[in-house]
Amino acid sequence: MGSSIIFIIVGVIVWIAGFAFAYFIGGKMANQKISEAEQNAKLLLKDAEKDASNIKKEKLLEVKEEWHKKKQEFENEAQQRKQKMQQAEKELRSKTDSVNSKAEILAKQEKQLAEETSKLQNREKELDEKLAKADEVVKSHLETLEKISGMTKDEAKKSLYDAFIDDAKQDALQMMKIVRDEGKLNAHKEARNIIIDAIQRTASDHSVETTVSVVNLDSDEMKGRIIGREGRNIRAFESATGIDLIIDDTPEAVVISGFDPFRREVAKKSLEKLMTDGRIHPARIEEIVEKTKKELEEEIIRSGETTVLELGLNSVHPEILKLIGRMKYRSSYGQNLLNHSLEVAYLAEIMASELGLDAMIAKRAGLLHDIGKCVEQSIEGPHALLGANIAKKYKEHRVVVNAIGAHHEDMEADSPYAVLIQAADSISGARPGARRESLENYVKRLEKLETLANGFDGVAKTYAMQAGREIRVIVEPEKIDDLFADNMANEIAKHIENEMEYPGQIKVVVIRERRSVALAK
Repeated sequence: MGSSIIFIIVGVIVWIAGFAFAYFIGGKMANQKISEAEQNAKLLLKDAEKDASNIKKEKLLEVKEEWHKKKQEFENEAQQRKQKMQQAEKELRSKTDSVNSKAEILAKQEKQLAEETSKLQNREKELDEKLAKADEVVKSHLETLEKISGMTKDEAKKSLYDAFIDDAKQDALQMMKIVRDEGKLNAHKEARNIIIDAIQRTASDHSVETTVSVVNLDSDEMKGRIIGREGRNIRAFESATGIDLIIDDTPEAVVISGFDPFRREVAKKSLEKLMTDGRIHPARIEEIVEKTKKELEEEIIRSGETTVLELGLNSVHPEILKLIGRMKYRSSYGQNLLNHSLEVAYLAEIMASELGLDAMIAKRAGLLHDIGKCVEQSIEGPHALLGANIAKKYKEHRVVVNAIGAHHEDMEADSPYAVLIQAADSISGARPGARRESLENYVKRLEKLETLANGFDGVAKTYAMQAGREIRVIVEPEKIDDLFADNMANEIAKHIENEMEYPGQIKVVVIRERRSVALAK
């Protein structure tokens, strides 16, 4: 027991001694570690202070550089603003000087204007005084003249006016006498020429009307000249004549196609003249076409006179002569209207002679029975009644008037002559090959097409082209502008669709052309 306690005590002492030794040794080692840690800490702190010092220096340098940069930018901006202010100040100073200069000029001008105004007022005052004196002088002179002449101012004025009127009347009468004498001289000369030409043109051929004419060319090279550059010549020719000019592979020939015989004849003669003349261009084409139209109008009158002379008729009014001449360029169901009327006249004359009636009245009525077909297309109504009204207007015999109006039973026949004209008309039109219904319908359709287009305001001319497949409308440029021309084409097309019957399509072309001409002298 005692040994155990001793053993325990010894063990405790040994443990304490070991603990103390361990504590001593551990403390010493801890102090050594603490010392090393302090050393390391000092080194780290020294390095950190060194790094911080370097970073501080770098940042200071960066800040200085940035400050210098900002300072330089500010100085530059300030310099620019200063320069701008100096420039603005300079401009302001210049403007101020200019304004001051102008103000001085205006002041001088105002001063001069005031001086001129004052002078003008003085001169106006002087003029008023002089005018007043002049009025007094004139009044005094008038009073003196009235005393000398024994006439008042109004009486003298009237006397002078009457003298001027008498002189003017004398001059006018003298001029009228000169014009009348010249007219008589020219009338006698023209009458002799017409009579000579009428005597030479007593024969007439009977032929069926066609819608084409052929013009022979000297060479195929002429075709190119007729067409012109980019087709301008042929377009000008077709526009001026209203006729289709067909140029194909047919050697040394061109075809003129159109439903109106008068236009076709104008086109044919014009083309022949152009080829003979050699100058083929749009202006020359229009000139030749207009000249040819005038020549054919004169030929129409001569043709009417020739027909009347051939039948031995007399006392025919000049306007009726024109209508008779126009028959040469009209057709009735493909039959030439003048040839048809001559045939009716001869037939009526023969039948009247057989019945013991007046052959001259029958012949006259037969010749004039279709003149209603030659009036302007704008006048509406049956051609028989139109012809009767024309005959009545120009003092034809009432029997002739009735025969014309009754030959299609548009009015009641009141004499045997009307029946004779009906019979002669039927015989002439019914003989084999005399007429073609389709041609007449075709012509009427084209005439209606042109008449419809002519009904629009501002239309100058209309031409049915391409066998009725195209209508060309030439408008007056002063009345129709480009925008309205487009609208007019649509309106004409709508009217054609609503009022006509036709195969296929009809092309409506509205042409607006303005020309300015000046003469250099």
